[in-house]
Amino acid sequence: MAKKTKRAPNTDINIGISRKDRDAIADGLSRLLADTYTLYLKTHNYHWNVTGPMFNTLHLMFETQYNELALAVDLIAERIRALGYPAPGSYAQYSKLSSIKESTGVPTAEEMISDLVQGQEAVVRTARKVFPAVDKASDEPTADLLTQRMQIHEKTAWMLRSLLQSQ
Repeated sequence: MAKKTKRAPNTDINIGISRKDRDAIADGLSRLLADTYTLYLKTHNYHWNVTGPMFNTLHLMFETQYNELALAVDLIAERIRALGYPAPGSYAQYSKLSSIKESTGVPTAEEMISDLVQGQEAVVRTARKVFPAVDKASDEPTADLLTQRMQIHEKTAWMLRSLLQSQ
């Protein structure tokens, strides 16, 4: 388990969620933020470096996806802050927290698609792991955020996976 982040000093938070529950939720959201940011970086990299017959389609699709992920990292980080914790924001922190491995080199377009499917699904699994703590605390705002993130990532994984299927 990752080292717990500390609450900001002199900050009294009374939103009906205990500090212990907020600790667990913020820890899970920090992992979700790390996965989301790592996937953002990977998607942006693939946008820049994709080549081949599907270049235009993939270049535009990856751009749409990394823009959506850029907005998502802000929402997740702001929820962590609302719970009273600093949001992780360095590559070193993300490397420790993320379940998604960075990619080096330039894979083929098909390998990029496959890798992004795996990344999208990893984010869903990470989000799903936060739900027990969220449910225990009756933290509806975080539950709503997680549900929305899971819907987006599941749909994106499906769309990418569809590109890999032959007719």
